[in-house]
Amino acid sequence: MSSTNRLQHIARSSSRSAVAAIALLLSAAADAVMHQENVTYRDGATELNGILYWDDAFGGKRPGILVAHEWWGLNDYAKLRAEMFAELGYVAFAADLYGDGRMTRHADEAKGWMQQIASNVESWQRRAGLALDQLVAHPKTDTAKLGAVGYCFGGATVMQLAYAGADLDGVVSFHGSLPPATPEQAARVRGRVLVAHGDADGFIPASRIDAFKDALTQAGVDWEMNIYSGARHGFTNPYADGYGIDGVAYQEEADRRSWQRTLAFFDDLFIDPL
Repeated sequence: MSSTNRLQHIARSSSRSAVAAIALLLSAAADAVMHQENVTYRDGATELNGILYWDDAFGGKRPGILVAHEWWGLNDYAKLRAEMFAELGYVAFAADLYGDGRMTRHADEAKGWMQQIASNVESWQRRAGLALDQLVAHPKTDTAKLGAVGYCFGGATVMQLAYAGADLDGVVSFHGSLPPATPEQAARVRGRVLVAHGDADGFIPASRIDAFKDALTQAGVDWEMNIYSGARHGFTNPYADGYGIDGVAYQEEADRRSWQRTLAFFDDLFIDPL
């Protein structure tokens, strides 16, 4: 069973326990010719542990995709998304933005970790850059074809990576917090920007969306925002309903359409090498 099908099965089983959903996620791992490589790297005193995915069914060097997790940490959902990219022929790196094995299902704990990272933009960008370095260093990665995707906190993270001037052809933010760039940050963006946003996302004020778009427009950045009707925060994550947070919910149709648009976005950037 492919990772995409597993994602659909998880969505349909969202009323089951988390343990049952995770078991379903892992049940067909042997079906794919997939490599997973644990990568340990450091940001000062913090040990970070990400995972590289690639499929040997695809020969030669492949475009690379960095995957940045939600505020929960590097959990099974972020890993699944990286594996989905690898199944399509990419080399994908599921980044660890917190380090020291930190992962949770408790919103207060996740919020604290996220705020700790986001409180210092320079160190936030540096940590995201260290994750990108791991992807670039892999021998199967075509370093001339690089992208990054992020979910919620990860969406803001890939935007910060772009604001730092990272050599990325494109970044995709799924239900991210859309931090507006300063003029200096926006001028550093080197690739295209795709945003997938829910029109029922009550966590992101309209004023911030306007400031985000205006900053990119003023800098001449090639950006695109797709807004999905009825979609709330976390709309791509089949586990979202289980977190018990008002305003956070999975929407299968918005998930499917935003994933299809993302694949077309990268196909266009990389001249459809897949």
